[in-house]
Amino acid sequence: MPDNRPPPASSEIQQELPAPSTELQEHSDKLKRLISNVIQEQGGNITFAEYMNLALYAPGLGYYSAGLQKFGRLGDFITAPEISPIFSQCLALQCAQLMLPLDQPMILEVGAGSGTMAIELLSELERQASLPEKYLILELSAELRDRQQQQIHEKIPHLYPCFEWLDHLPEHPFNGIVIANELLDAMPVHLLKIERQTVYERYVAVKNDDFIWQDDVPSQQRLQQRAQSIRELQQPLADLNDKPDQAYVTEINLYADDWIRSISKVLDSGAILLVDYGYTAQEYYHPQRSMGTLMCHYQHRRHDNPLILPGIQDITAHVDFSAVARAGQENGLQLSGFTTQAHFLMNGGLMDIAQRFDPENMLEYAAIAQQIKRLTLPDEMGELFIVILLSRNLPISLAAFQFQDLRHRL
Repeated sequence: MPDNRPPPASSEIQQELPAPSTELQEHSDKLKRLISNVIQEQGGNITFAEYMNLALYAPGLGYYSAGLQKFGRLGDFITAPEISPIFSQCLALQCAQLMLPLDQPMILEVGAGSGTMAIELLSELERQASLPEKYLILELSAELRDRQQQQIHEKIPHLYPCFEWLDHLPEHPFNGIVIANELLDAMPVHLLKIERQTVYERYVAVKNDDFIWQDDVPSQQRLQQRAQSIRELQQPLADLNDKPDQAYVTEINLYADDWIRSISKVLDSGAILLVDYGYTAQEYYHPQRSMGTLMCHYQHRRHDNPLILPGIQDITAHVDFSAVARAGQENGLQLSGFTTQAHFLMNGGLMDIAQRFDPENMLEYAAIAQQIKRLTLPDEMGELFIVILLSRNLPISLAAFQFQDLRHRL
């Protein structure tokens, strides 16, 4: 039966969050009207993936496409490149190693955020005398593109000619490296509700001017197939047939599968280096994770109701890295590395870079030590964030994956 209940405790959640400014509330209301109109045009509901896509990427109104402050202390979250330049410098050392055997290599960063990682990464590659032919940035947000161009022009003007901004993937295959930091978690996901012998997909509808959940048959056959795989992965989920009062809600990221397929078509020789938070399938679909991983970020506060504050809060889901690896292999890519962010950085030159700082400068050294802790400690970003490397025609083994390579867990 369709579930028409409103989101649980939505009013309580919203009351605990800081009230939006008048400007932000008007922005959110405008997007809410747009989404409501789309729902009406689609016959009364849309998949959650469609809702999430509009909430994040509707032109001029979505969270990532509007001119809102997202990154840093004044935004809703802080990413690793903004915590410390060491993160991007370590990435650069690995990029330099990956580019060695490639002819006229380029770097393509997908979703470059504020531009901080591009600035630090290319500066370090210059230091290593390993500049690529081009540094391409695929950025769909006009506001973020403007910010990136301004930051790069201000901080590394002599390297500005190396950059080129794209509206879509390159038309012709190239040699090089594709980099994405916290990209996959921001892709729209389908929500599945698995109970007894039935699999529902969660849709979004409108009731009394509020968004509500509706459960109905899955919109795609691929979702049915993935649901069956999840049941087979965990015996307690297969046993839901015998527990009529229990249900299991989780996410499926079909966008990531399609994205990797598209990227594989434009990569001749090289690698795809992805950093994000997530789990292997065995961990992701654990019976105790019965409400999934969907999370919202609003002014440095987290909550689990995506149906409020559209356009002014981030909506994310953890990454199923087993699915990422499988999608890569199905599209002719080799799984070449998989480890935690902590091990990737420690093995990838973090300590060598840290030695560049003068321990006599106590304030600077203490700040660097604190940054390293945030990037590497297990209870910070060290173990939750994962680095995965997919490659093609690249006979090289990265130093960052030489110890604690966890590919066997996938």
